[in-house]
This record gives sequence, C-alpha cells and structure tokens, in this order.
Amino acid sequence: MVATQPLPTTPIVDVATVFDVLRVPTGVYAPQDDSRLLLTAMAERDLVAGRRVLDLCSGSGILAIGAALLGADEVVAFDISAPAVACAIDNATVCGVEIDAREGSLPEALALGPYDVVVSNPPYVPDSNALPPKVGLSRAWHGGHDGRSVLDPLCLVAPELLSDDGTMLLVQSEFADVERSLTMLRAGGLHARVVERLRIPFGPVLTANARWLEAVGMLESGRRYEELCVIRADKSAGSGHDLGG
Repeated sequence: MVATQPLPTTPIVDVATVFDVLRVPTGVYAPQDDSRLLLTAMAERDLVAGRRVLDLCSGSGILAIGAALLGADEVVAFDISAPAVACAIDNATVCGVEIDAREGSLPEALALGPYDVVVSNPPYVPDSNALPPKVGLSRAWHGGHDGRSVLDPLCLVAPELLSDDGTMLLVQSEFADVERSLTMLRAGGLHARVVERLRIPFGPVLTANARWLEAVGMLESGRRYEELCVIRADKSAGSGHDLGG
C-alpha cells in the first residue's frame, strides 16, 4: 500500500492571494469573476471574524477558505458535487485552514443552522433547458429557464438560515432578476440591497446561451456583457416580516 503524501501548505498573507494557490481539478468548476467579487465584498465588510459562516454551493471552496482566513470561528461548506467537496477540503489544507465541507444542499444546510453569516454563489445562469442536469459540471451554473431554480428557494429560507443579527451575501447575474431576489428577501423581514456591481464580458457559458437569451427577450441583440451583483441581506434581532429595504 502506497502512503499518500501530505499536501504542502502555503502561507496566505492576503485573502485575495488564495486565487493564486487554489487547485481545481477537472470536473470541478473553477472560481470566476463572481467568486472574486463576492470574496472581496466579504473581506471589505469585516463580517466573518469570530462568527459561524455557511458557504452554500461552495465549489472549489474559495469562499469558505476566504472566510476561514478572515478569522471565522467556524466555517461550514456545502456542495452537491462530491468532487467539489473533496477539492474544497484539499484547498483548505493547502491554505492552512480548517473548514467543515460536506456533500449536500439547502435542506442539509438548514438542518445545521442557523449561521451568523451566509455566503453563496449559486447556479444562476438562465438556460434553454428548464430542468438543471443531474450530473456534470454544468450543475455549477445551470439555473433553469429563469436562472432562479436555486435562487428562489435560497431567498425564501434566508431568514431561517440566519441567526439574529446575521448577514447573507449572495452573488448573481442581472439576467437572473436581481429585483426578485431583493423582493423575496425583504418579504422575509431582511434588510436587502445591492452592495457591489461589476460589468464583465460574456464567458463561454453565456456566449453559448446568447442566441437563446436574445430569442426570449432577456438580452438585447448583439449585447455580450453582463452585470454581476452582490446582494447583502441583514436580519435584525427580533425582526418580523414587516421590515422594509
């Protein structure tokens, strides 16, 4: 029996440098501009130090690792992909931090809640196929016809995920209806608003879907850029469903 070699650790001084040491094997979706934007939003707002953090739809583990590097007391990460969970654990080891990465999705995350901070980069790309695939890398971005197959249930249960005075940060594309996310979060009693925006050119996924998006009226003809938005939603202690935005 061949002994496995321990993964070498890499000292991290600046949380932004985690992108430079991240290892993402074939079959796991590598973090993109949306993950970088969300990581920056989390770091700049000093939200996670000493707190219990959930990273939902963790993928490579970039946000969970970022939270641990920023001083979170505990980090729980969920992803539906077993290879992604293994990738997140390996990357945490390389970065010299501990995270509790598990295979699962929203129901499993709810069962272990509540959390002081929830960060999520869920699948949000609208697709001509209404039903998300059951296997394959496209599960990391496929959000159904309207891009909201994960966003809607996430926004609906956000108040249950959060402890009193908790905060959620989630990132999504403008094409997945940012206003609907804000409306749903506010209906749950959370103070929700967009705190970061970033315009980027289409990547391979949206480029492949561009003609369909044009055909259904979600994209102006010839346009090939999107705006990413980070939404922050805060839960005040004792807040009810009457809290506005």
